[in-house]
Order: sequence, then structure tokens, then C-alpha cells
Amino acid sequence: METKREKFLRLANSRTNKVIDTIDLISNLANTSNYEYSKKDVEKIFKAMETALRLSKMKFDQTTMKKNKFKI
Repeated sequence: METKREKFLRLANSRTNKVIDTIDLISNLANTSNYEYSKKDVEKIFKAMETALRLSKMKFDQTTMKKNKFKI
């Protein structure tokens, strides 16, 4: 039986590696021999990725914040 920690580690490693591989694929688009793009295109791509990453990180931070109960 897999513990919650073991499941987290297995999935976190797998999913993080997938993200890294996908980022590598996106960076291949920088090859101007094969692709044409504008600075605005690049800014849109990275803004979208940064937003997704920030939102994902906030979910982890919210988990920590829930433990802090209000107290006068």
C-alpha cells in the first residue's frame, strides 16, 4: 500500500519532469532557422507560463495558510 507521501513523491517527480521536458520543447521554438516569431509572441508565451506557475505555487501556499487560525 502506497502512503500519501510516497504517492506525492512519485507524482511530483513524474509531473515535474514532464513540465521540464515541455519547457525544453518550447525553447526549441527559438530556432529562427525553423520558426518566425515576434518579441510580443515570446512575451505572451512566458506571461502565460509565469501566470500558471504563480497560480500553482499559490495553491501550495494556501495549504500552509489554512493551518494558521485567526486568534485575538
